[in-house]
Formats: sequence, structure tokens, C-alpha cells
Amino acid sequence: MSSRKGQRDAARVVRQQLARERRRRRTIWVSAAAVAVLVIAGLIGWSVWSSQRSDDFTTPPGANADGTGIVTGGGPVTVDVYEDFICPACKQFEQTTGATLDQLVTENKAKIVYHPVAYLNRFSTTEYSTRSSAASGCAAAGGKFREYAKALFDQQPPEGSAGLTDDQLIDVGAGVGLDRASFGGCVKDRTYQTWTEHVTDEASRSDVTGTPTILVNGQPLADRSPDGLTAAVAAAGK
Repeated sequence: MSSRKGQRDAARVVRQQLARERRRRRTIWVSAAAVAVLVIAGLIGWSVWSSQRSDDFTTPPGANADGTGIVTGGGPVTVDVYEDFICPACKQFEQTTGATLDQLVTENKAKIVYHPVAYLNRFSTTEYSTRSSAASGCAAAGGKFREYAKALFDQQPPEGSAGLTDDQLIDVGAGVGLDRASFGGCVKDRTYQTWTEHVTDEASRSDVTGTPTILVNGQPLADRSPDGLTAAVAAAGK
């Protein structure tokens, strides 16, 4: 009798242990499923937010269809210029080859798309790349993007500095003939900062890793001299 009771007790203990194990496994699976649902929901939410962020920007007049750059000219060959207003090599390119870009537009040989990216914020203490790019959008709204871009390069601050203040950016605009009140309000309000972020994000997605980057009909320009640019445009136009 005692032996049978011991067997029953042992069986009950085993059943209780098995029941506890089943509950433990069920809890683990439920927890794992809940985590998976949260992860999936988070990914979906991030995707939606990212998509909305990418689409939520104010495009200045004169931009191309996808809002990634300011267009000058309408020639058969497209030249994309990716530049950052605090980039010394971009200033050098503008000083040596900028006039050739303007000439190609005048002669109706090329359409130039300027992409003012904000890659070099780390080289100023006030996110000057973003602020100057956004200000160039304001200049585009006033019909003087090229004039303003050239003036920004002429007055380029050194890397590592605070860069030009907003008031100085406004002074530069007034100096090239932009209306101080409307242009200044645009700069102060950061009207085109979302556009700057869009331009920069899309440049990164297009594998533009540095500035200046020059593309002629989508092909990188190796020789960025005036002669090299002219020859590349002529070859692309054949």
C-alpha cells in the first residue's frame, strides 16, 4: 500500500513538473511573439515615418522634378554638380570652372543641375552647410541662385569655424540684389531646410560620397578643368 502511494506521489510530482514546463514554454513563446509583433510594428512605423519625412519638404522655384537640385539652362546634356558651400575643393572648382558651366548654359549646350548638399556640418560649429544650403534655396526663390552661390564661395568661411551668421548670409543675398526683407525672412524662417535635407539624403542614396562631384549625363567627370568639362559635354552631346 505504501509503495503504491509513493508511486502515485511520484507521478503527481512528475505531472506538476511537466505542467510547469509547459507553462514556462508557453510564456516564452507568447513573449517572443509579442516582441516580434513590436519589432514588426516598429519597422513599419519607421518606414512610414521615413517615407513621410522624405516626402515632406518645401521645394524652391527652379528645382528639377524630383526636387534634388536647382536647374539652369536647357541644353541637351545634363551636368550635375554636387557642392557644399564650406567645401574648399568646391570653391576651387567654382573659381576655375564655374565660368565654363555658365558658358555651356549660354551656348545652350548643357543643362546644369546644382545640388547644394549638407555633407560637412561637422566642419562648422553651427551646421553651416545646412544653413547655407537652405539660404541658397531662398536665393533660388528670388531668382538669383547662381549669383548667390558664387558669392557664398567668394566669402567662404574656414572649415572648423562657426561659418557665416544668418545675418551675414542675408547680407550676402542683399549684395547680389535679393530683396533683404523677403530673402531675410526666408533665411530666418529656415524655409528650405527640409529641402536641404532632401537634397542631401537623395545624394547619399545616389552614392555621391564627396564634394565636389560632377556628373555628365550620369557619368563621373574625371578631369574637372574647363577643358575637361567642355570635352566631356561635347562627347556626351554627340
